[in-house]
Amino acid sequence: MESIQKFNNIHEKDISIVITSWNAKSFLLQCLQSIVEKGIKHSVEVIVVDNGSTDGSCEAVKEKFRDVVLIENAENQGFAKANNIGMLSSKGRYICLVNSDIKVLNGCLDRMVNYMDQNQQVGMLGPKVLWGDMTLQSSCRMVPTLWNNFCPAVGLNRIFRRSKLFSGEHMLYFQHDRIERVDVLVGCFMMVRREAIEKVGLLDERFFIYGEDIDWCKRFWDAGWEVVFFPFAEVIHYGRGSSSNAPLKFVLEQEKSVIQYWKKHHGFGRQQVFKAILLCHHLLRVLGGSLALFAGRKKRGCLRSTIEKNLKSIRVLIK
Repeated sequence: MESIQKFNNIHEKDISIVITSWNAKSFLLQCLQSIVEKGIKHSVEVIVVDNGSTDGSCEAVKEKFRDVVLIENAENQGFAKANNIGMLSSKGRYICLVNSDIKVLNGCLDRMVNYMDQNQQVGMLGPKVLWGDMTLQSSCRMVPTLWNNFCPAVGLNRIFRRSKLFSGEHMLYFQHDRIERVDVLVGCFMMVRREAIEKVGLLDERFFIYGEDIDWCKRFWDAGWEVVFFPFAEVIHYGRGSSSNAPLKFVLEQEKSVIQYWKKHHGFGRQQVFKAILLCHHLLRVLGGSLALFAGRKKRGCLRSTIEKNLKSIRVLIK
């Protein structure tokens, strides 16, 4: 879904924060608390779209955060569709898509709004993202190509970690220490200009989870809007807030999403080369894991899990 026929142009708030959540109650409550307690200077509305949680998330939000707009989906409709539902209900000049496992740090939202107000060409802005231990989390990506997928498939990104040529999509050479126009911002936290969404469209709902952020960023650039990393605003991203409930399922969904991206943006020939690269990636990891297991390495459970994930990914590829 990329249509914006129902998208309203009402600007009653400065910021609409849309949080999609699925069985991530503790993370969600922490996320909401980090927003409420920061004393944001700009006007804010918070919209939680719950994707059919069964862990008491909705009841807790109703009890503890009565000013939050809560939209309850009867089932898990996917990350992209849930965010679209939230955006269609929003009334802010800027819309923040926020993962439930995010903690917003002091001054983050105000600084991002101020920057976007002063830079009208910027359609999407991403903050510096930190892990729970306050170390840097890479949040900028290059648009996927055959080369930057081949490099991690054969391990070149590990050998040349600081090389732009061999780093793959993940831009490990970038220190995240300056304002920078980037191809892609990781979708755990992004502030988006409503005017840009009106031209670009909503998230593509063919991506159930993962990949929708890459696709959206590409469409922003294609429509003439800049996608920018902004290090002077910070959030903590704990990671695996929802995916820890079904890790194998989420691994396979990620595999499907990258295939969907290449199907959407590339011809048949490039799609087949990309699938061959992915197949090489998984086969090498199955081989490496099997040899480590045979050699009696420790963490046998972890090795078996890695082998299983890669085997199941191979099945997705060759269907």
